[in-house]
Amino acid sequence: MADVHERRYDRERAMELLYEAAQKDLSIAEVLAGLPVPPEPYATELATGADSVMESLDATISARSKGWTLERMPLMDKVLLRLGIYELEHQPDVPTGVVINEAVELAKRFCAAEAASFVNGLLGAVTRSTGAGR
Repeated sequence: MADVHERRYDRERAMELLYEAAQKDLSIAEVLAGLPVPPEPYATELATGADSVMESLDATISARSKGWTLERMPLMDKVLLRLGIYELEHQPDVPTGVVINEAVELAKRFCAAEAASFVNGLLGAVTRSTGAGR
């Protein structure tokens, strides 16, 4: 398995790629094509994977978020939730606790103060409802 710090960096990079794509209304493929240096493979895998199932991820977020619509959510919160749910559902080699912890840490660094607890709660709800725990 990859080094913890490498995976942490890859998640952050995937988050940046997804954010840029959403901000500029581009596909991940377009964002990647415009980069002078390609990201690490795991960052690319996470970003392209999340992008490929975005509708499903957004439906999961909508179903689990109490009192928040996707339209009301800050973009970075949505990006982190999409990334976390994608990793929970499509990366079975990564322990659930690691996925949630990494998403919460990214929320602490890049989002408003209350976002970390929101991300933690929503990813926990997804884990409980889908049995994604491992």
